[in-house]
Amino acid sequence: MHVFVTGGSGLTGPAVVAELLAAGHTVTGLARSDTAAARLESLGATPHRGSLDDLDSLHSGAEAADGVVHMAFGGDFADPDDMMRRDRTAIEALGHALEHSDRPFISTSGTLVMPAGRVSGEADDPDPAGVAGFRIPGERACLSFAPQGVRASVVRLAPTVHGPGDHGFIGMLTATARQTGVSAYVADGGNRWPAVHRLDAAVLFRLALEKAPAGSVLHGAAESGVPFKSIAETIARGLDLPTVSLTPDEAATHFPSPSLSTFYGFDGPVSASHTQELLDWSPTHPSLLDDIEHGDYLAAPTSRRP
Repeated sequence: MHVFVTGGSGLTGPAVVAELLAAGHTVTGLARSDTAAARLESLGATPHRGSLDDLDSLHSGAEAADGVVHMAFGGDFADPDDMMRRDRTAIEALGHALEHSDRPFISTSGTLVMPAGRVSGEADDPDPAGVAGFRIPGERACLSFAPQGVRASVVRLAPTVHGPGDHGFIGMLTATARQTGVSAYVADGGNRWPAVHRLDAAVLFRLALEKAPAGSVLHGAAESGVPFKSIAETIARGLDLPTVSLTPDEAATHFPSPSLSTFYGFDGPVSASHTQELLDWSPTHPSLLDDIEHGDYLAAPTSRRP
């Protein structure tokens, strides 16, 4: 299958591109810069110049492919409405290119769209008022193509997609601990975070592309919910630092931004049992706490891959 990928040069994207190529697919990846193009070429993919705002480029890339994996998401988190608009219009451009073809279209969201405080399954409704409600319009835009002859599905990734070189939520949490001298959590730290290793997530994207039925909503979570206090304590042990509990007000100034502190205090466990059964997806890579302890999170910053 010839697959058009957006976000292929990002953090999770290279693992997805490598997984697709290893399975015998060919990949063309959206590249908005020379650096992104070089990264895609180094993986064995063909660059396709454009950006999320270049709707003609998105349409032509999808039109020439046998299937699409859309992972790119960008913008200013201080302006979630603009991020929502950019994501939705990009998805619409990709989806229109695939109409009435039965070609697969996999779009990406996050499990943080689900309601707080309980374990949510794939069939449960997301929470438009939640911390990641701005991702929901993109989900709906993708799934709206299922009745239009597109094998459209959504992969909701765990907030922690961990692995080497991670500069996402856990990478930032570790960096903040180094900078402040304490490893912090919010309130009692009992809030739960789903997690998945990057290589397990890559397998899920491939399986979704190959066989997810139209209209599928999938949860990319190998672990339903890791207590945030356990994450902070594992970082503290590795860096030989104390842990500290913060009030929400204290967290808003301790972490790099108030929105980040809100994410760190969010309780959002999910189930991925339907996803695992539907696609025969069996995560095999290290758990989050094992990866923090034995991976590169705790290595000296100069030794980490940029």
